[in-house]
Amino acid sequence: MTRVSISGGAGFLGLHLARRVLADGGSVRTLDVAPLEDAELERGVEEVRGDIRSERDARLLAEGADVLVHAAAALPIQSSRAAIRSVNVEGTATVLAAALESGVRRVVLISSTAVYGVPEKHPIEEDDPLVGVGWYGESKIEAEQLAGDFGRRGLDVVVIRPKTFVGPERLGVFEILFDWIRDGRRIPILGDGKNLYQLLAVEDLVDAVARAFDAPVAATALNIGAGSFGTVRDDLQALIDHAGSGSRLQPVPVGPTEVALRALELARLSPLAEWHYKTAHKDSFVSIERARELLGCEPRLSNAETLCATYDWYLEHLDEMRSAVTTHRVPWNQQALGLLKRVA
Repeated sequence: MTRVSISGGAGFLGLHLARRVLADGGSVRTLDVAPLEDAELERGVEEVRGDIRSERDARLLAEGADVLVHAAAALPIQSSRAAIRSVNVEGTATVLAAALESGVRRVVLISSTAVYGVPEKHPIEEDDPLVGVGWYGESKIEAEQLAGDFGRRGLDVVVIRPKTFVGPERLGVFEILFDWIRDGRRIPILGDGKNLYQLLAVEDLVDAVARAFDAPVAATALNIGAGSFGTVRDDLQALIDHAGSGSRLQPVPVGPTEVALRALELARLSPLAEWHYKTAHKDSFVSIERARELLGCEPRLSNAETLCATYDWYLEHLDEMRSAVTTHRVPWNQQALGLLKRVA
Protein backbone atom coordinates (compact mmCIF):
# COMPACT_ATOMS: atom_id res chain seq x y z
CA MET A 1 0.00 0.00 0.00
CA THR A 2 1.46 3.34 -1.07
CA ARG A 3 1.36 6.00 1.65
CA VAL A 4 0.76 9.36 -0.03
CA SER A 5 0.92 12.75 1.67
CA ILE A 6 -0.60 15.78 -0.06
CA SER A 7 0.05 19.41 0.81
CA GLY A 8 -2.89 21.58 -0.16
CA GLY A 9 -5.09 18.56 0.39
CA ALA A 10 -8.27 20.62 0.74
CA GLY A 11 -7.70 22.30 -2.60
CA PHE A 12 -9.10 21.38 -5.97
CA LEU A 13 -6.29 19.07 -7.07
CA GLY A 14 -5.77 17.73 -3.56
CA LEU A 15 -9.34 16.48 -3.25
CA HIS A 16 -9.34 14.74 -6.61
CA LEU A 17 -5.92 13.20 -6.01
CA ALA A 18 -6.88 11.94 -2.55
CA ARG A 19 -9.92 10.19 -4.02
CA ARG A 20 -7.76 8.54 -6.69
CA VAL A 21 -5.17 7.30 -4.19
CA LEU A 22 -7.84 5.84 -1.93
CA ALA A 23 -9.55 4.18 -4.90
CA ASP A 24 -6.20 2.64 -5.85
CA GLY A 25 -5.83 1.15 -2.37
CA GLY A 26 -3.33 3.63 -0.95
CA SER A 27 -3.47 5.70 2.22
CA VAL A 28 -3.66 9.49 2.32
CA ARG A 29 -2.52 12.19 4.71
CA THR A 30 -3.27 15.82 3.89
CA LEU A 31 -2.05 19.18 5.14
CA ASP A 32 -3.98 22.38 4.59
CA VAL A 33 -4.95 25.54 6.44
CA ALA A 34 -8.53 24.86 5.30
CA PRO A 35 -10.72 21.87 6.23
CA LEU A 36 -11.49 19.12 3.73
CA GLU A 37 -15.24 19.71 4.08
CA ASP A 38 -15.92 16.36 2.42
CA ALA A 39 -17.54 13.85 4.73
CA GLU A 40 -16.55 10.80 2.70
CA LEU A 41 -12.91 11.86 2.42
CA GLU A 42 -12.75 12.77 6.09
CA ARG A 43 -13.53 9.14 6.92
CA GLY A 44 -10.65 7.82 4.82
CA VAL A 45 -7.99 10.53 5.07
CA GLU A 46 -5.66 11.49 7.89
CA GLU A 47 -6.21 15.23 7.94
CA VAL A 48 -3.60 17.60 9.36
CA ARG A 49 -4.69 21.19 9.75
CA GLY A 50 -1.69 23.45 9.47
CA ASP A 51 0.62 25.56 7.33
CA ILE A 52 3.32 24.34 4.95
CA ARG A 53 5.59 27.11 6.23
CA SER A 54 5.59 25.52 9.69
CA GLU A 55 8.46 23.06 10.17
CA ARG A 56 6.36 21.11 12.64
CA ASP A 57 3.40 20.82 10.28
CA ALA A 58 5.62 19.90 7.34
CA ARG A 59 7.26 17.14 9.39
CA LEU A 60 3.83 15.79 10.35
CA LEU A 61 2.93 15.68 6.66
CA ALA A 62 6.14 13.95 5.56
CA GLU A 63 6.57 11.45 8.37
CA GLY A 64 6.16 7.88 7.13
CA ALA A 65 5.15 8.88 3.60
CA ASP A 66 6.31 6.97 0.54
CA VAL A 67 5.30 9.79 -1.80
CA LEU A 68 4.65 13.44 -1.02
CA VAL A 69 2.72 15.55 -3.52
CA HIS A 70 3.36 19.23 -2.93
CA ALA A 71 0.29 20.91 -4.38
CA ALA A 72 -0.20 23.77 -1.90
CA ALA A 73 0.28 27.23 -3.41
CA ALA A 74 -0.83 30.82 -3.12
CA LEU A 75 -2.96 31.88 -6.07
CA PRO A 76 -1.77 34.75 -8.28
CA ILE A 77 -4.62 37.07 -7.29
CA GLN A 78 -4.61 36.42 -3.57
CA SER A 79 -2.09 38.79 -2.11
CA SER A 80 1.16 40.71 -2.40
CA ARG A 81 4.37 39.52 -4.01
CA ALA A 82 5.86 38.89 -0.55
CA ALA A 83 2.84 36.84 0.55
CA ILE A 84 2.87 34.73 -2.63
CA ARG A 85 6.60 34.13 -2.31
CA SER A 86 6.20 33.21 1.35
CA VAL A 87 3.92 30.31 0.45
CA ASN A 88 5.21 29.25 -2.96
CA VAL A 89 8.93 29.54 -2.25
CA GLU A 90 9.52 29.52 1.49
CA GLY A 91 6.73 27.00 2.02
CA THR A 92 8.17 24.75 -0.68
CA ALA A 93 11.59 24.89 0.98
CA THR A 94 10.05 23.83 4.30
CA VAL A 95 8.15 20.92 2.75
CA LEU A 96 11.15 19.67 0.74
CA ALA A 97 13.39 19.85 3.81
CA ALA A 98 10.87 17.80 5.80
CA ALA A 99 10.62 15.25 2.99
CA LEU A 100 14.41 14.87 2.85
CA GLU A 101 14.68 14.53 6.62
CA SER A 102 11.86 11.97 6.75
CA GLY A 103 13.26 9.79 3.97
CA VAL A 104 10.32 10.25 1.61
CA ARG A 105 10.92 8.10 -1.45
CA ARG A 106 9.64 10.62 -4.00
CA VAL A 107 8.25 14.15 -4.05
CA VAL A 108 5.96 15.28 -6.87
CA LEU A 109 6.07 19.07 -7.09
CA ILE A 110 3.07 20.66 -8.79
CA SER A 111 4.43 23.64 -10.68
CA SER A 112 2.73 25.47 -13.58
CA THR A 113 3.21 26.32 -17.23
CA ALA A 114 3.20 29.92 -15.98
CA VAL A 115 6.96 29.39 -15.63
CA TYR A 116 7.27 29.78 -19.41
CA GLY A 117 5.87 33.30 -19.45
CA VAL A 118 4.50 34.35 -22.85
CA PRO A 119 6.67 32.44 -25.33
CA GLU A 120 6.67 32.89 -29.09
CA LYS A 121 7.55 29.25 -29.81
CA HIS A 122 4.94 26.50 -29.74
CA PRO A 123 4.52 23.85 -28.65
CA ILE A 124 6.41 24.76 -25.48
CA GLU A 125 8.89 22.09 -24.43
CA GLU A 126 10.26 21.39 -20.98
CA ASP A 127 13.75 22.67 -21.82
CA ASP A 128 12.53 26.04 -23.10
CA PRO A 129 13.50 29.16 -21.10
CA LEU A 130 11.70 29.88 -17.82
CA VAL A 131 10.60 33.51 -17.81
CA GLY A 132 7.49 33.58 -15.65
CA VAL A 133 4.90 36.34 -15.90
CA GLY A 134 4.08 38.18 -12.68
CA TRP A 135 4.63 37.25 -9.06
CA TYR A 136 3.05 33.81 -9.38
CA GLY A 137 5.16 32.71 -12.36
CA GLU A 138 8.31 34.02 -10.70
CA SER A 139 7.54 32.15 -7.48
CA LYS A 140 6.98 28.88 -9.34
CA ILE A 141 10.38 29.21 -11.04
CA GLU A 142 12.01 29.70 -7.65
CA ALA A 143 10.17 26.67 -6.29
CA GLU A 144 11.50 24.56 -9.16
CA GLN A 145 15.01 25.82 -8.48
CA LEU A 146 14.60 24.67 -4.88
CA ALA A 147 13.53 21.26 -6.16
CA GLY A 148 16.78 21.09 -8.13
CA ASP A 149 18.79 22.09 -5.07
CA PHE A 150 17.17 19.39 -2.93
CA GLY A 151 17.59 16.90 -5.75
CA ARG A 152 21.33 17.44 -5.60
CA ARG A 153 21.13 16.68 -1.88
CA GLY A 154 19.54 13.31 -2.59
CA LEU A 155 15.80 14.01 -2.64
CA ASP A 156 13.97 12.40 -5.56
CA VAL A 157 11.76 15.19 -6.98
CA VAL A 158 9.60 15.10 -10.11
CA VAL A 159 8.17 18.40 -11.35
CA ILE A 160 4.77 18.44 -13.04
CA ARG A 161 3.89 21.55 -15.07
CA PRO A 162 0.16 21.46 -15.80
CA LYS A 163 -1.78 23.79 -18.03
CA THR A 164 -4.77 25.48 -16.41
CA PHE A 165 -6.80 22.53 -15.16
CA VAL A 166 -10.56 22.37 -15.01
CA GLY A 167 -13.19 19.98 -13.68
CA PRO A 168 -15.81 19.38 -11.00
CA GLU A 169 -15.21 21.69 -8.03
CA ARG A 170 -13.03 24.00 -10.11
CA LEU A 171 -14.27 27.56 -10.05
CA GLY A 172 -11.96 30.56 -10.07
CA VAL A 173 -12.25 32.49 -13.32
CA PHE A 174 -14.40 29.69 -14.72
CA GLU A 175 -17.18 30.52 -12.27
CA ILE A 176 -17.34 33.94 -13.91
CA LEU A 177 -17.46 32.45 -17.40
CA PHE A 178 -20.15 29.93 -16.44
CA ASP A 179 -22.18 32.58 -14.65
CA TRP A 180 -22.20 34.83 -17.69
CA ILE A 181 -23.09 31.99 -20.07
CA ARG A 182 -25.92 30.88 -17.79
CA ASP A 183 -27.29 34.43 -17.92
CA GLY A 184 -26.92 34.66 -21.71
CA ARG A 185 -24.50 37.60 -21.53
CA ARG A 186 -22.00 38.56 -24.17
CA ILE A 187 -18.65 36.90 -23.49
CA PRO A 188 -15.70 39.26 -24.06
CA ILE A 189 -12.60 37.68 -25.57
CA LEU A 190 -9.28 39.40 -26.03
CA GLY A 191 -8.52 39.75 -29.73
CA ASP A 192 -10.23 37.63 -32.36
CA GLY A 193 -10.16 34.37 -30.37
CA LYS A 194 -8.36 32.48 -33.13
CA ASN A 195 -5.43 31.62 -30.89
CA LEU A 196 -4.90 28.02 -29.80
CA TYR A 197 -5.21 27.69 -26.02
CA GLN A 198 -4.71 24.38 -24.23
CA LEU A 199 -6.46 23.48 -20.98
CA LEU A 200 -6.42 20.25 -18.96
CA ALA A 201 -9.05 18.06 -17.29
CA VAL A 202 -8.31 17.55 -13.60
CA GLU A 203 -8.82 13.81 -13.96
CA ASP A 204 -6.08 13.73 -16.60
CA LEU A 205 -3.76 15.69 -14.31
CA VAL A 206 -4.52 13.31 -11.44
CA ASP A 207 -3.70 10.36 -13.68
CA ALA A 208 -0.33 11.90 -14.61
CA VAL A 209 0.51 12.64 -10.97
CA ALA A 210 -0.42 9.11 -9.88
CA ARG A 211 1.72 7.63 -12.64
CA ALA A 212 4.64 9.78 -11.46
CA PHE A 213 4.65 8.01 -8.06
CA ASP A 214 6.67 5.09 -9.42
CA ALA A 215 7.78 5.95 -12.96
CA PRO A 216 11.53 6.26 -13.66
CA VAL A 217 11.40 10.03 -14.01
CA ALA A 218 13.57 11.35 -11.16
CA ALA A 219 14.82 14.94 -11.55
CA THR A 220 12.52 15.41 -14.53
CA ALA A 221 10.12 18.23 -15.41
CA LEU A 222 7.00 17.14 -17.29
CA ASN A 223 4.40 19.21 -19.13
CA ILE A 224 0.82 17.99 -19.04
CA GLY A 225 -2.10 19.41 -20.98
CA ALA A 226 -5.06 18.34 -23.08
CA GLY A 227 -4.20 16.22 -26.07
CA SER A 228 -7.04 17.79 -28.08
CA PHE A 229 -7.87 21.49 -28.07
CA GLY A 230 -9.01 24.18 -30.45
CA THR A 231 -9.00 27.93 -30.65
CA VAL A 232 -10.43 30.02 -27.84
CA ARG A 233 -13.34 30.91 -30.11
CA ASP A 234 -14.08 27.32 -31.08
CA ASP A 235 -13.92 25.90 -27.56
CA LEU A 236 -16.01 28.68 -26.02
CA GLN A 237 -18.59 28.41 -28.76
CA ALA A 238 -18.81 24.67 -28.11
CA LEU A 239 -19.53 25.45 -24.45
CA ILE A 240 -22.17 28.06 -25.34
CA ASP A 241 -23.87 25.61 -27.71
CA HIS A 242 -23.79 22.86 -25.09
CA ALA A 243 -25.36 25.21 -22.53
CA GLY A 244 -28.10 26.26 -24.96
CA SER A 245 -27.20 29.82 -24.08
CA GLY A 246 -27.93 33.00 -25.96
CA SER A 247 -24.42 34.26 -25.19
CA ARG A 248 -22.35 35.65 -28.03
CA LEU A 249 -18.59 36.02 -28.20
CA GLN A 250 -17.55 39.67 -28.24
CA PRO A 251 -13.97 40.47 -29.34
CA VAL A 252 -12.40 43.37 -27.43
CA PRO A 253 -9.20 45.26 -28.31
CA VAL A 254 -6.14 43.84 -26.62
CA GLY A 255 -4.14 46.98 -25.77
CA PRO A 256 -6.74 49.12 -23.98
CA THR A 257 -8.22 46.08 -22.25
CA GLU A 258 -4.85 45.00 -20.86
CA VAL A 259 -4.28 48.50 -19.49
CA ALA A 260 -7.72 48.53 -17.86
CA LEU A 261 -7.34 45.04 -16.38
CA ARG A 262 -3.90 45.92 -15.02
CA ALA A 263 -5.35 48.96 -13.27
CA LEU A 264 -8.19 46.91 -11.79
CA GLU A 265 -5.75 44.22 -10.66
CA LEU A 266 -3.54 46.75 -8.88
CA ALA A 267 -6.63 48.21 -7.22
CA ARG A 268 -7.64 44.69 -6.08
CA LEU A 269 -10.96 45.04 -7.93
CA SER A 270 -10.55 42.23 -10.43
CA PRO A 271 -10.01 38.48 -10.03
CA LEU A 272 -7.91 38.41 -13.21
CA ALA A 273 -4.14 38.44 -12.69
CA GLU A 274 -1.41 39.46 -15.09
CA TRP A 275 -0.91 35.86 -16.16
CA HIS A 276 -4.54 35.63 -17.35
CA TYR A 277 -4.68 38.68 -19.58
CA LYS A 278 -1.10 38.48 -20.86
CA THR A 279 -1.74 35.05 -22.37
CA ALA A 280 -5.47 34.95 -23.14
CA HIS A 281 -5.11 36.30 -26.69
CA LYS A 282 -1.95 34.38 -27.64
CA ASP A 283 -1.27 30.79 -28.59
CA SER A 284 -0.54 28.81 -25.45
CA PHE A 285 0.07 25.10 -25.66
CA VAL A 286 2.75 22.69 -24.52
CA SER A 287 4.26 19.52 -25.83
CA ILE A 288 3.21 16.51 -23.77
CA GLU A 289 5.44 14.02 -25.56
CA ARG A 290 7.79 13.64 -22.59
CA ALA A 291 4.89 12.74 -20.28
CA ARG A 292 3.54 10.32 -22.84
CA GLU A 293 6.92 8.63 -23.14
CA LEU A 294 7.97 8.56 -19.48
CA LEU A 295 4.61 8.23 -17.72
CA GLY A 296 2.67 6.38 -20.38
CA CYS A 297 -0.24 8.76 -19.91
CA GLU A 298 -2.63 9.97 -22.58
CA PRO A 299 -5.01 12.79 -21.63
CA ARG A 300 -8.54 11.66 -22.48
CA LEU A 301 -10.64 14.82 -22.48
CA SER A 302 -10.49 17.70 -24.94
CA ASN A 303 -10.84 21.35 -23.94
CA ALA A 304 -14.47 21.44 -25.06
CA GLU A 305 -15.41 18.18 -23.31
CA THR A 306 -13.80 19.39 -20.09
CA LEU A 307 -15.51 22.78 -20.17
CA CYS A 308 -18.92 21.28 -20.90
CA ALA A 309 -18.64 18.66 -18.14
CA THR A 310 -17.52 21.29 -15.64
CA TYR A 311 -20.37 23.60 -16.65
CA ASP A 312 -22.85 20.79 -16.02
CA TRP A 313 -21.37 20.26 -12.54
CA TYR A 314 -21.58 24.00 -11.91
CA LEU A 315 -25.31 24.06 -12.70
CA GLU A 316 -25.97 21.07 -10.44
CA HIS A 317 -24.15 22.69 -7.50
CA LEU A 318 -25.00 26.34 -8.02
CA ASP A 319 -26.91 26.78 -4.77
CA GLU A 320 -24.07 25.46 -2.60
CA MET A 321 -21.30 27.55 -4.11
CA ARG A 322 -21.86 30.82 -2.31
CA SER A 323 -19.01 30.69 0.20
CA ALA A 324 -16.52 33.43 0.90
CA VAL A 325 -12.91 32.30 0.55
CA THR A 326 -11.05 32.79 -2.75
CA THR A 327 -9.72 29.43 -3.93
CA HIS A 328 -10.07 27.20 -6.96
CA ARG A 329 -13.03 25.50 -5.21
CA VAL A 330 -15.25 28.51 -4.49
CA PRO A 331 -16.50 31.58 -6.35
CA TRP A 332 -14.26 34.58 -6.82
CA ASN A 333 -15.62 38.05 -6.16
CA GLN A 334 -16.35 39.56 -9.58
CA GLN A 335 -16.41 43.12 -8.21
CA ALA A 336 -15.54 45.49 -11.07
CA LEU A 337 -16.12 42.79 -13.68
CA GLY A 338 -19.72 42.74 -12.53
CA LEU A 339 -20.13 46.22 -14.02
CA LEU A 340 -19.15 44.79 -17.39
CA LYS A 341 -21.61 41.95 -16.91
CA ARG A 342 -24.51 44.33 -16.38
CA VAL A 343 -23.90 46.04 -19.69
CA ALA A 344 -22.95 42.90 -21.61
